[in-house]
Amino acid sequence: MAWLLPRACCLKVFCQSSRGPFSSGIARAWSGGPLTAYMPEAVAFAGSRDHPGLYKVSVEQVDEFWGALGRSRLMWINPFHSVKDCNLQQGWVSWFLGGQLNVAVNCLDRHVHTAPNKVALIWEKDEPGKEVRVTYRELLELTCRLGNTLKRQGVKRGDRVIIYMPPCPLAVASMLACARIGAVHTVVFAGFSSEALADRIRDAQSETVITVNQALRGGKVIELKQTVDQAMHACPLVKRVLVSMRTEQKVPMSELDVPLEEEMMKEDVCCEPAVMESEDLLFLLYTSGSTGKPKGLVHSQAGYLLYTAITHKYVFDYHDGDIFGCMADIGWITGHSYVVYGPLCNGGTTVLFESTPVYPNPGRYWETVERLRINQFYGAPTAIRLLLRYGDEWVKRYDRSSLKTLGSVGEPINTEAWEWYFNVVGDARCLVVDTWWQTETGGICISPRPSSPGDEILPGMAMRPFFGISPALLDEKGNVLTQNNVSGALCISQAWPGMARTIYNDHKRFLETYLMPYPGFFFTGDGAYRTSQGYYQLTGRLDDVINVSGHRLGTAELEDTVNQHRAVAESAVIGFPHEIKGEGAYVFIVLKKGTDVSQERLSNELKELVSKKIAKYASPEYVQVTKRLPKTRSGKIMRRVLKKIVEDKTDELGDLTTLDDHEAVEEIIEGHKRLLQEEQGQ
Repeated sequence: MAWLLPRACCLKVFCQSSRGPFSSGIARAWSGGPLTAYMPEAVAFAGSRDHPGLYKVSVEQVDEFWGALGRSRLMWINPFHSVKDCNLQQGWVSWFLGGQLNVAVNCLDRHVHTAPNKVALIWEKDEPGKEVRVTYRELLELTCRLGNTLKRQGVKRGDRVIIYMPPCPLAVASMLACARIGAVHTVVFAGFSSEALADRIRDAQSETVITVNQALRGGKVIELKQTVDQAMHACPLVKRVLVSMRTEQKVPMSELDVPLEEEMMKEDVCCEPAVMESEDLLFLLYTSGSTGKPKGLVHSQAGYLLYTAITHKYVFDYHDGDIFGCMADIGWITGHSYVVYGPLCNGGTTVLFESTPVYPNPGRYWETVERLRINQFYGAPTAIRLLLRYGDEWVKRYDRSSLKTLGSVGEPINTEAWEWYFNVVGDARCLVVDTWWQTETGGICISPRPSSPGDEILPGMAMRPFFGISPALLDEKGNVLTQNNVSGALCISQAWPGMARTIYNDHKRFLETYLMPYPGFFFTGDGAYRTSQGYYQLTGRLDDVINVSGHRLGTAELEDTVNQHRAVAESAVIGFPHEIKGEGAYVFIVLKKGTDVSQERLSNELKELVSKKIAKYASPEYVQVTKRLPKTRSGKIMRRVLKKIVEDKTDELGDLTTLDDHEAVEEIIEGHKRLLQEEQGQ
């Protein structure tokens, strides 16, 4: 198909009354060194001549730090009068009060004003070598046509719009069109079932859905429109479904359906941007909890946009002219923050990756790096471990000399995968940034960079808090642990601009989940270990911490050790009740391709390895080999499902709408039964 790339730029909607970049009035004389080249706003912070000094300002002089960045990095229609009004104890968070802006203007118009023909998006289509480049001018016009289409169809400011699309320019334009007219977008990953889609449509009380006729992924056709049609049976509030044509295949159209390209061509390439308050809703994004229905986390306008832009620039050392390659789907927060909003706010060139890491072969990522000359590559440990199984050959056949920074996101990366990523993919010359953050945080919170030049980066460790992030470790009684060499519940002690504001239509649940467990702190749900040097290492979800004979043991630590075995490609460790130790460790293993080792031998070797690397008490009680682990469609292992299986509570598996492969669960249940029978028979 031919995506709409309209003819002329809508420069007249450029926000002339807004304050441009670095117009905050802080550019007074300063005799400091190179720090101002790194962050020009540092001129306002007396004494901050290095990274530690800048970080100290960010957590001790919060208003000054974020106020300077907010004024200089965003374009305001009307400037804010107060930087923040936040009280985690009481449960309210507001940033940049009184400020008015438009996110789409910040991501598009101001860049069109200075560099209209700069490439904004590189759409790496499922078919290799078929990439499409979209300039800022073209993306603005696409966004404006779509914004006008939405308004003509009856979408109003504050309405929730469901976007159920694969990564493509029109999906990004849909997000930005909503932002432009003041609607609230809710992107639903295009692999979710009709039931999961319907749940989110109903919870968001949405009247509008944007989708495509079909999606392409890994060489396969996915019938997205068909899935939407099925969902509509349970969504009586929906008034319109806007259907784009990703392929040439015609699909049945109902009375709700609107041919999107056809309607967009009727619209003008100029769309007046809505004047939005800083704390107006920008988007909802649903994330599953261990119990209960998915949570529609709310992110607002100014704080979120600023935080994604700042983290994108400084964590990855992004510079103008770089090609930023985040492999995440736009249906997840990583895609929102580091495919769309962060890079576009910075005027960058960002890659939209539609395919999979192994299509048409395991060299797909690295061939894409070579062809597009990607400078920053941001991927998930799941994908890295998968590709590691195929060896070094698929990596080394492609030129990766353009790479400068390698990022990891989604879960802690084990040491073996980190070292392969660094040594093989990055030729031992690229920075590796293992980033910790969540849908709830909006952007990266802990990462090895930024830091002072030459500071060490340790394998498999997120290490350092980002500007404005003040982490705290708390014990089970809620006491703050001030010393190093200690583990605890990872909390954040003060608000930051990018954090979620609430759960849509359920603020009580937001308070109970994040702010009430440790009053005065934001509770992340993760555990962390602070080293003797003050670095942070994530130990996994707190419900994934095993207490073995009184010893707290993070499953991530166990998995890291198990994954060092030559035969192991991937693992998941679950705690289960043990009548003597309190809890024991149950290990699920996926073997590397071509590996031939008996269950008994593997089990003995892993127990010996764990005893040697950690302690004898950490030795797993059970080792179960399986073909695959149950994962969400974004690639995260569903450990809560494994835990229910190990606890023989298969009738309590909970919400499985995010599960990618239901057969994997059945196989693991049967394997668990066989393993127990074999153990009892000995």
